[in-house]
Amino acid sequence: MSTEEATFLTETTIDTFQEDGAVVLRGLFKPWVEGVQAAIEENKASPSWRERTYRHEEQKDSEFFQDYCVWSDFEGYRALVMESPMAQIAARLMRSKTARVFHDHILVKEPGNSVKTPWHQDQPYYIVDGEQSVSFWVPVDPVPRERSIEYVVGSHRWGKAFKPKRFDGTDLYPADESEMAPDIDANRNDLDIRGWDVQPGDAIVFSFKTLHGAPANTSDQRRRVISIRWVGDDARFVARPGKTSPFFPELEYEDGDPFTGDQFPLLYQCGDSAG
Repeated sequence: MSTEEATFLTETTIDTFQEDGAVVLRGLFKPWVEGVQAAIEENKASPSWRERTYRHEEQKDSEFFQDYCVWSDFEGYRALVMESPMAQIAARLMRSKTARVFHDHILVKEPGNSVKTPWHQDQPYYIVDGEQSVSFWVPVDPVPRERSIEYVVGSHRWGKAFKPKRFDGTDLYPADESEMAPDIDANRNDLDIRGWDVQPGDAIVFSFKTLHGAPANTSDQRRRVISIRWVGDDARFVARPGKTSPFFPELEYEDGDPFTGDQFPLLYQCGDSAG
């Protein structure tokens, strides 16, 4: 990590991430923006079986494209994960000796798409649990504050795991009787909600347990984002009451097993790159 990059990770920044559950890092990933932009177009032309695209019925052309677990399949994504300082930054933010890549999530809200990303936590969707986790939400288009992802500050420390829903509003685990996420928009004045104007190559980093959501893209500009999810030393497999998102049908694991496997490579360990 260069001296310039290291200045973005003062102890104050790490403390803010730990206390607030989300913080913005400026400009760290600019060298990889063009590669990710190219990879997104390649990915949209050749999506994986996990691809999920949402659009309202009256919208024929404007879509909210999503795909998962494709970071190793496209050069631009792979370079961001393997060649950037993201793994080391992830370890430092998590206060972990290691950083293991969990998966990627590609999110493209095309101009005029009216689908909102509902308020949710990421942790209940996943096959992994633990306190040491971080997502890097990296835009490759300018995103003004009014169209940017938002976070409920401190919600990762509420000690709650809210019922996960798909972005179309349906239940991910139909038999799950977990508590529903609160109506954040109806209580905005009572909560500390934070968001940022971001530029290509910035990153908003947040805990898997932080409540977050994002508005529709009613503008005439694209909103292309790659999100890379990382876990630390305490990561463990967890059994969920249904198909997780993303789903890993080929994996066999027991609840509480250490989180390992070739699909989730260890890319940083203290003092040395494992990649």
